[in-house]
Amino acid sequence: MKILYVINSVEGGGAALPVPAIVAALQKAGAEVHVVALTRRNGKALPAFERAGLRVSIREGGEKDHRRALRWLNEQIDRDRPDLIWTSLTRATLLGQWAGQQAGVPVVSWQHNAFLKPSNRWLLRARRKAALLWVADSASVARLTEERLGLRADRVITWPIFAADPKAPQASPWRPGQLLELGSLGRLHPNKGYDLLIDALAELKGSGFQPAAPYRVTIGGEGADEAVLRAKAADAGIEELHFAGFVADTRGFLTGLHAYLQPSRREGFCIAAHEAMQAGLPVLGTRTGEMPFTINEGQTGWLAPPGDKRELAEALRRLLSAPERLAGMGHAARQTVLDRFAQQQFEEIAAIILKRVATFRSDRGHL
Repeated sequence: MKILYVINSVEGGGAALPVPAIVAALQKAGAEVHVVALTRRNGKALPAFERAGLRVSIREGGEKDHRRALRWLNEQIDRDRPDLIWTSLTRATLLGQWAGQQAGVPVVSWQHNAFLKPSNRWLLRARRKAALLWVADSASVARLTEERLGLRADRVITWPIFAADPKAPQASPWRPGQLLELGSLGRLHPNKGYDLLIDALAELKGSGFQPAAPYRVTIGGEGADEAVLRAKAADAGIEELHFAGFVADTRGFLTGLHAYLQPSRREGFCIAAHEAMQAGLPVLGTRTGEMPFTINEGQTGWLAPPGDKRELAEALRRLLSAPERLAGMGHAARQTVLDRFAQQQFEEIAAIILKRVATFRSDRGHL
């Protein structure tokens, strides 16, 4: 089966991050995959794509020139003659579905977001029949997809976009006398809740709380909110917070930590939090997306309600009060993701999806 995999961009992090693993699973199931990006953005996902040996084509255009992007996509379809179009995120999904209908090629569409803009929700709901199958990146997003797009359960399949690697490098345990290293990976965007993290740190500082060890919080990521977040931290006197910029070596970053923070307002699967658990780190997260299904409160991490800076501060207080517990919790976190997100299961779901598509193509029936 020849697949044209349409993505929005090759920007570093975000939705581009799991593409190499997804493509590898599709290839193992017998597919030939060509990844096409509607625009470049910062291009920081390309090194990972190249290391994985992906075939990638990138359109030299912007994010709003939809007609031009559709014409370019039609050209890719005419050249490749794919058996299936695979789409990810709203722009790539809407244009990919339209191009697929024009060319008579079936479409499978990802849903990654726990939150959609009202306009995008309306558009995707109106186009829900244009996809042969909708693939949700987590159980929580699967339920949301059925509800907000008005889909039958048999039109949605859950494929968690993370396969745990038992060979992934592990973080070193914290030892008395060491600086306690906390960190996070993500775009500097309101959805990630880093402003709430600053508020929580300020609340701890103002309360007179004394942590059991001196600590540092490092955020790895870029985004439009960087200047605002830096100013907010400076105004609050939070000297423990540092901004590392874009992190290419995420595994190296994680192994340098003792605990991971994910204060998000909204998430889908949240790969970064699961990669942190894979590295043997406990995670302080929020009850959004897949995190409350993976993080076991008090055993593999802590959970706070999304958007609640006071509860986030209380969770931080618990973390900073007992750093000697972190290594044991991190070990349990690692075992959790190895058990729940095995590579074999990841590959099996890819094979199931392609089998369903092949059945449709052979009998021209409906799911």
